[in-house]
Amino acid sequence: EVQLVESGGGLVQPGGSLRLSCAASGFIFISYGMTWVRQAPGKGLEWVSSISSSGYSTSYANTVKGRFTISRDNAKNTLYLQMNSLKPEDTAVYYCAPNGATPSGQGTQVTVSS
Repeated sequence: EVQLVESGGGLVQPGGSLRLSCAASGFIFISYGMTWVRQAPGKGLEWVSSISSSGYSTSYANTVKGRFTISRDNAKNTLYLQMNSLKPEDTAVYYCAPNGATPSGQGTQVTVSS
């Protein structure tokens, strides 16, 4: 059974930083590219960033480029998202998923507010 457990969210002031983690199990993590998506209140899922199975290739939405960094540790079956210079519009529930898959975890809430 595929399990994805997101963590690391919280309340942070504008300009602050957070590091999200996604612990994966139930599939061969090293074989899959991975993606972070987010859902703001009242809105649909928004793609944030993706990383290749090896970790060498990454891509970002224009809204987060230069502020967020995606990475992975294949030895720990864990995906990360380092978020810097956070803005109120980054407020959302963040989910991880294998590329092309529908998020199945509970997500982690990120709230950016003063």
